[in-house]
Amino acid sequence: MMRRNPLRLSVFFALAFGFTLFRGYPAVAGDAPWKIGFAAEKITPEEPIPMSGYASRKEPFEDVTQDLWTKAMAFEDAAGNRAVLVTMDLAAIFEPWSSQVVARLKETAGLERRQILLNCSHTHAGPVIAVPDGGDAEIAARVERYLTRLEDQIVTCATKAVQSMEPATLSWGKGFAPFVMNRREFILNGVRLGNQFSGLSDRTLPVLVARKADSGDPMGVLFQVACHNTTLGGKNLSISGDFAGFAQAYFEEAHPGVPALFMAGCAGDANPYPRGTLEHAKQHGRTTADEVGRLLETEDELTPLEGPLTTVFGEVDLPFDGPISEEGARELAEGSRYQKYIGEKLLALYEAGGAPAAALPATQQAVWQFGEGLTLVALSSEVVVDYVKLLENRLGPLNLWVGAYSHVTWGYLPSKRVLKEGGYETRGTYGRDAAAGIFAPEAEDVLVNKIEAMARKAGREF
Repeated sequence: MMRRNPLRLSVFFALAFGFTLFRGYPAVAGDAPWKIGFAAEKITPEEPIPMSGYASRKEPFEDVTQDLWTKAMAFEDAAGNRAVLVTMDLAAIFEPWSSQVVARLKETAGLERRQILLNCSHTHAGPVIAVPDGGDAEIAARVERYLTRLEDQIVTCATKAVQSMEPATLSWGKGFAPFVMNRREFILNGVRLGNQFSGLSDRTLPVLVARKADSGDPMGVLFQVACHNTTLGGKNLSISGDFAGFAQAYFEEAHPGVPALFMAGCAGDANPYPRGTLEHAKQHGRTTADEVGRLLETEDELTPLEGPLTTVFGEVDLPFDGPISEEGARELAEGSRYQKYIGEKLLALYEAGGAPAAALPATQQAVWQFGEGLTLVALSSEVVVDYVKLLENRLGPLNLWVGAYSHVTWGYLPSKRVLKEGGYETRGTYGRDAAAGIFAPEAEDVLVNKIEAMARKAGREF
């Protein structure tokens, strides 16, 4: 019988074990499952213009506490499927510049609409993103100049990210954001903006990490908090990204050369707690940055992501409750606390000989599927937290990331529960170009059904 060489066997098993242990974590760039690119452009206004987020605040900002940024993360899987996610330290995403950005990116980066995702942080310490009606002509001209430059900067940023892609790996995990507070406080005569300590909030802090394929060094991170960026109140006249801006800055300070991108979640009914001062904004920013950093250094809490990348874009009409009559519009305009704007807009429509719309048409939604490991849902505008649980119940709770404040901002989307309870989040649409209306309870089912169909098309396993 032939005798086996013990040394040769040891080498064989060591090599076999090593191959098994590290399979799926490429050591060379050629084996990388992804190409990833990052870019950033400063979008701080260069001239004093009004701020966004609080209707009572009309005057231009006085100074800059912190610069604002647009940042982009570009993706390409092993089969060549591409996408770019663009974040902005802005209060909203309005037309027409959002559509213009998309159209230009089709030319500069060769991307289709389904491959482009725009998300704003919803900071209330940022500039207006639409020319104010009436008022000072010089202020209007300054805003026009800012919006023209802003569009160019967003396109440049996203294009640079696509052009700078290099071999990489992706992983993701979830942390915790303890300062997120449901703001729908119940009082004797209804619901007001306050603190509901027992209310539903999404305190998860999802993080997506890109690393260089050859060295494993971090390339950049994307993270999300489902909370209004309203730590600084309506009397603040200083530009900043609020807590999200400080979170990005603190992380990047601790990890030089590693960009951090903030994405806003379903924060329609959530505020930071505590709030009201610059120190509170910095405190929540530090808490967030530390948690993102902890996840970056804790590999056993991150799940590697493989391709393919499948991007699905869809539009859906969300039904309004009504129709609201001309008399009903007048009652809202004259007496409603939270729906006064809708009443005024509908009343003006009637006086001009028009009629209310039956639904908000073509609201934009997206689902991105990363292999079998992650489904990213990006809802448009200000969505209340109930939709996180509604989509978890419909799609399954695992490997799911639900974001909002994407595509175009047109107003608040309440759930059936919130509509029944009343309060600020039932105010309906407020976007200048959006049809005026208050959503029907059925809008909840329409949206959830649409996202389920899109997720199935993207290849999510139920």
